[in-house]
Amino acid sequence: MAFEDLESWLSQFQVLLQDFPLQDFWQFVTPAIWSVAAVLALYILLQFQSEEPPRRYTVPAPKLPEGEPQILEHPTIKVPGSTAIQCYAPATGQLLGLVNPSTPAGLDRAIASAAAAQQAWRETTFRQRRAVLRTLLQHVLDNQEQICRVSSLDSGKTMLDAQLGEILVTTEKLQWTLKHGEKALRPERRPTNMLMTYKKNRVVYEPLGVVSALVSWNYPFHNLIGPIISAIFAGNGIIVKVSEQTCWSAAYYTSIARGALVAHGHDPALIQSAVCWPQTANHLTSHPGISHVTFIGSRPVCHHVAASAAKSLTPVVAELGGKDAAVICDSAKGDLKRIADIMMRGSFQAAGQNCIGIERIICAPGVYDKLVDMLAPRVKALRLGLDKDVGAMVSDNSFARLEELVQSAVDSGARLLAGGKRYRHPNHPSGFYFTPTLLVDVTPDMAIAREECFGPIMTVMRAPSGSAEDLLALANAPEFGLGSSVYGRDADPVLRAVVKGIRAGGVAVNDFAVFYAVQLPFGGVGGSGYGRFAGEEGLRGLCNLKSVCEDRMAWLGIRTAIPPPARYPVRDQDGAWRFARGVVRLGYSLGLGGMLGGLVDVVRNG
Repeated sequence: MAFEDLESWLSQFQVLLQDFPLQDFWQFVTPAIWSVAAVLALYILLQFQSEEPPRRYTVPAPKLPEGEPQILEHPTIKVPGSTAIQCYAPATGQLLGLVNPSTPAGLDRAIASAAAAQQAWRETTFRQRRAVLRTLLQHVLDNQEQICRVSSLDSGKTMLDAQLGEILVTTEKLQWTLKHGEKALRPERRPTNMLMTYKKNRVVYEPLGVVSALVSWNYPFHNLIGPIISAIFAGNGIIVKVSEQTCWSAAYYTSIARGALVAHGHDPALIQSAVCWPQTANHLTSHPGISHVTFIGSRPVCHHVAASAAKSLTPVVAELGGKDAAVICDSAKGDLKRIADIMMRGSFQAAGQNCIGIERIICAPGVYDKLVDMLAPRVKALRLGLDKDVGAMVSDNSFARLEELVQSAVDSGARLLAGGKRYRHPNHPSGFYFTPTLLVDVTPDMAIAREECFGPIMTVMRAPSGSAEDLLALANAPEFGLGSSVYGRDADPVLRAVVKGIRAGGVAVNDFAVFYAVQLPFGGVGGSGYGRFAGEEGLRGLCNLKSVCEDRMAWLGIRTAIPPPARYPVRDQDGAWRFARGVVRLGYSLGLGGMLGGLVDVVRNG
């Protein structure tokens, strides 16, 4: 039932109730409610009983170097004179350990192992795959704190940001796949046409083989586990290339995913993870054993990935970050307190290192000053540290760029109300912190309005008017188009026009980034990439969509037969052409006259 149909039905039902005695109504309805509830409860019970219960397993946490914690004076992933990757805690500078990067030969072995395991896995049923994912979900729920602590240590985010960005979205993806994955991949019947009435059509979704994902460092658990969930449910093997910045946690997180396979007697080699230096990554993306590449990262790197994948004609889905706009209409003036809360979370979660974080707040004139007044003291009050409000950034590589963007904006007329520079933490001088920043009166000609910051920087822009045209002109100015959000009264025509006109892969109305939390297809347009993962589209994108056309009544001997005029050798080209024209007119004419003319052509030239 469509939502509009439901609204119409409810309106009619309310009219009926006005003339219906309430006591009689409840006497009439109560037995029906209990009957429906009983049937629903029985259905739910049968559903739970039909599925295999989760199995518990244990995975040891990653080990830290023995002895007293070593704080690196200048943390970096590169060690002079060594090919090993040095892992450190961005919030403190603590040495976490060394990881040996994969070589081309190591990638070959990993892909071969996943391919061998996939041969058996592709024959599993959806019920067997759900059993593995249900066990994985139970493990994540049982071990939330440890998973979050490892993520916090490896990426510098607070425990709260880890809970929201690592656990919540991963459990949602698992639950969605358990509930809706089979429906998305079940063979579909497709229509035929008049000429082919004797045929029946279907589309089947078959595994591709071994797929790969190259993921970013900002959410080390979710970014690794997310592609694994979709890949294995679609029947594939997978190798995930994790970032060098957060590779310390990768082996632990991979073991979590593999543990669910082992718990149900499946080959853990189906799931592989690897870390390598950039020069080795091309070997993975162009590998003939890889059937699909999912890339999450920056635009410059994507150019290399796409070019490399083109060598083996491997399809790529690219998610390249954004410059997400939060558009606040004049009709939102009564809701600014709630909206300010959302702006704070959307801008500063994970220290702003969030691909769908709010990078631009675009305000209609009627709400601009009031919202700025509400935000300024709150941004100034933010505290830095894992036990405070905003965590660390993964490294100091972007500090100079961020400071330059802020200063350039100020030089061009923007007002800096808070932050704007790196921060030396008194308790963790080797940690990487940038002060939460509030920059207002930003204009579209400023670089900070066009370039992705990926840091704890809140920028506020005033639209010339509250019209949809002026709001959209600012929102659609950058080349990016990943996520977006719009705030105002639901019935406001300006809000509706902005929702329709904003150029982005997703839009949240009166909320922030929720399209990702409900497994809608996720991806961007323009400079934010192409293709989609998550949802039905994401699952199907990891499959070979095979079209199958069969005879509907083969048991009656009804099959395609080449008519005499079209048989080789063709005895009369002109007559054969008129016959074929008649077939086309018969099958595709828009009116009865054309169809009858086609029938005449067929009869005369047959």
